[in-house]
Amino acid sequence: MQTNETLRTIAQRYSCRAYESKLPEKEILEAIALAAVQSPSGMNRQPWQINVITDKALIEEMDAEGMRMLAEGPDKSTYDRFMERGGTLYYNAPCMILICQQAGTEMDTGIVSQNIALAATALGLGSVICGMARIPLSGPKGEEFKQRVGISDGWEFGVAVLVGYAKTTGTPHEPDRTKIRFID
Repeated sequence: MQTNETLRTIAQRYSCRAYESKLPEKEILEAIALAAVQSPSGMNRQPWQINVITDKALIEEMDAEGMRMLAEGPDKSTYDRFMERGGTLYYNAPCMILICQQAGTEMDTGIVSQNIALAATALGLGSVICGMARIPLSGPKGEEFKQRVGISDGWEFGVAVLVGYAKTTGTPHEPDRTKIRFID
């Protein structure tokens, strides 16, 4: 079977966990944000807000607070896993694209995050879909962080996608073809 650019992009995408400090160009981030809002949604409600955060100091502050919360939490295994991966929650990414959602629209949010990750890959960037961005938003500084990252009243954290130039190349996961069933 012949493949096309979209299928190659899907096959090449991997979860990037090491970023250069260089911020991607504004035009690239705008293209990724546009890809996000071009996502399909149930009844075309588009129940999302896309907040492109490039304030490195804010990202680092949230990262430090999230790591502190993990270190003080009851389950040390997650903290240990992040320490083994370099000791940061957001892998030094220079950009966090935060998807805010309305309650009960998790499927739409998932579609948006995949559009962002695939657009980043297609444009030569690394990305990782990051649910851990929620950690500092739920802690003692949570309300302050929500305000600073632009989560408006009536909206909630959906998921974040970390984006930037990859520091190292990664390998996409090996697809498990045994998970595919054809029902004839």
